[in-house]
Amino acid sequence: MSLYPLNETHDASRKSWVATANLPGCDFPLQNLPFGVFRPRSDWRSKVGIAIGDAVLDVSGCLLSGLFSGDAAVAAETCSRHTLNELMALGAQYWSALRARVFALLAEGASERGTVERHLLAMQDVEMRLPAAIGNYTDFYASLHHARNVGSLFRPANPLLPNYKYLPIAYHGRASSLVVDGTPVRRPHGQIKLQEDQPPELLPTRQLDYEVELGIFVGPGQPLGEPVPIESAPERLFGICLLNDWSARDMQTWEYQPLGPFLAKNFATSLSPWVVTLEALAPFRIAAAAREPGDPPVLPYLYAAEDREQGGLEVALEVLLQTAQMREQEMPAHRLSLGNARDLYWTPAQMLAHHTSNGCNLQPGDLLGTGTISGPAKENRGCLLEMTVRGREPVQLPTGETRSFLEDGDEVTLRGWCERPGFVRIGLGGCTGRVLGGR
Repeated sequence: MSLYPLNETHDASRKSWVATANLPGCDFPLQNLPFGVFRPRSDWRSKVGIAIGDAVLDVSGCLLSGLFSGDAAVAAETCSRHTLNELMALGAQYWSALRARVFALLAEGASERGTVERHLLAMQDVEMRLPAAIGNYTDFYASLHHARNVGSLFRPANPLLPNYKYLPIAYHGRASSLVVDGTPVRRPHGQIKLQEDQPPELLPTRQLDYEVELGIFVGPGQPLGEPVPIESAPERLFGICLLNDWSARDMQTWEYQPLGPFLAKNFATSLSPWVVTLEALAPFRIAAAAREPGDPPVLPYLYAAEDREQGGLEVALEVLLQTAQMREQEMPAHRLSLGNARDLYWTPAQMLAHHTSNGCNLQPGDLLGTGTISGPAKENRGCLLEMTVRGREPVQLPTGETRSFLEDGDEVTLRGWCERPGFVRIGLGGCTGRVLGGR
């Protein structure tokens, strides 16, 4: 099950000749090397790049310069495409070979530095695209703290439904409304029931919310009818990004029964552009969250000893809000919360194993969302619905403004990073969206 033992690419003593990659707090040091899809502002073609400091490495350009061979060359050949799907389909052997070679090319002392420099572009000179052509998107509900907090708002006597601790709950989302970091989000209209004794009206949502999540990209696919054993699940996972599942809470309350989320969720879901690979995350794998006393044992298809020992992820997740007034006054964004993926009740391997347990097929580039990630304290809550207790306890902002839910002009930014003594901090970059008024 452990695909990625620690190796030279995790060595904290190694530096890059790209100076900005060595700065404290840099999201993209030599030990990260995340993948994304970019378009130079001077060109119409998109292709795959690797982030290093404040620059993007054009992988296909390096291939044309003869810098790759063997499995690394096979992987690099897919990087001339306008999505990551073909690279994702290759599997861990090829991803690791490409990562190791790029690490060597970007490390201090690399003899090929002069050639590689010709294929580096400043991030300010490129436009980022969605990382993959995402055919299918499934959003889970994997945070026990989130499920319990939200459940207590609507079912105080019974916050968790009976199935929660037996299986990773999820719904199939809409892939076509996934958007990349920086894309504005228009306030949606929908049926809203303002008073219990009155019929609903078609109105712009008054309770627009964000949800801080991780997105998990599927690598090699799986044929229809063939479940993925949990022991093999890590082989099917390529990497992670940030995900903001924008939600219209008043629409959701009215429409979700009996079939679950629909228009309240499918108007936009934002993704960060850089995908941090599972190999880069190897130093930050931790034990899965402990199950509470009295919890039922998981069914055998959802249990593997190695998954319990290192199936969790130590990823800090921050939510920042900047209102229109804050921008006018040149004030920095205000931190709303700080959570961590270590608090997820279900692991990525369990999510994938359950997803395919009925024979559901997977395709390279399919996306799994973790669901809102919340922790035990109020400052760990991953959405305004929880944080403001359904709007009853508004958040106080430095300008004197308050927020129960998002208003037009509000800009939400998610950030994520991994830290552990003895290893270099790596980041996921950012995922930002600004709310525009309705149509």
